[in-house]
Amino acid sequence: MTVLVRDLRPDVLADTEGFTEVRRLALPYILFTPASVRHVLTRSHPDARFRSLVAEEDGEVIGTAQVALAHDSTEPGQAYLNVHVRPDRIGRGAGRLLVAAAEEYLGSLGATRLYSWVLDEPASVRFAERHGYRPGRPARFLRLDLAHGALPALPDTPPGVELRTAADFAADPRPLFELDAESVADEPGEVTLAYSDYEAWLEETWKHPLLDLDLTMVAVTDGRPVAFSVAYTDGGTRYFTAMTGTSRAYRGRGLAKLAKLHSLYRARTAGLTEAFTGNDAGNGPMIAINKWLGYEFCATEVRYVRELG
Repeated sequence: MTVLVRDLRPDVLADTEGFTEVRRLALPYILFTPASVRHVLTRSHPDARFRSLVAEEDGEVIGTAQVALAHDSTEPGQAYLNVHVRPDRIGRGAGRLLVAAAEEYLGSLGATRLYSWVLDEPASVRFAERHGYRPGRPARFLRLDLAHGALPALPDTPPGVELRTAADFAADPRPLFELDAESVADEPGEVTLAYSDYEAWLEETWKHPLLDLDLTMVAVTDGRPVAFSVAYTDGGTRYFTAMTGTSRAYRGRGLAKLAKLHSLYRARTAGLTEAFTGNDAGNGPMIAINKWLGYEFCATEVRYVRELG
């Protein structure tokens, strides 16, 4: 049996379904669907030079890689590759072949520093270190049982603050882009991002098939969005918080916590039963909010790095 590595074919359902299944089995804490896999591949910014690779054995997708330049980073030469193999297909060489193909591609584009998320468990850590990667910042996945867990009581909304959904901004989402850009610039991590391209944000973020406009909550004051909690849903019973942030001038007032709590209440009413989120281990304020909400740690990822050149 021979393992082959090739590009994902976005219009072939067997490819996108196979890719989704690998990611679901290897990393069940993040939402993926065939539509979202296709979207990321076809709607990513051209400067990212994004590729989705699959490792195939006897016609079955057994491994995946998402590979891109960090085009929106403030530092040139940085890139990503995230490799996953079906847990029941490990040991066939799929991971090794995917890493080799991804590194060759990124090296040809001039990348000098490669980042990869690695689950903090022995086999994954050994694999990363064997390929020359060294550990960096950890991040935590957290899970909340929406079906049986108790959410904190909803507090009163502060005077002068109005809670809206992202759907209320459908005619003009630019204020949400501006809030997202300000929030992501302050996220802890090795790669500092700077969003400046509104049209690209519309394509990649606003039109993302997992984005749930009715469950994404926005705190507004004086007609301006100042805090938000972005909800992804998979069309089934699972919910993922893709981003929670507050404008710098309004931090420390509990507005992000309020937006996220209202989003979770709406999610539970909509019949969703399981909520996930992820935090950089150094993001103490957000970890505290999630613990208050009832989330519990379920896994750790570490961002590994390798220098090229």
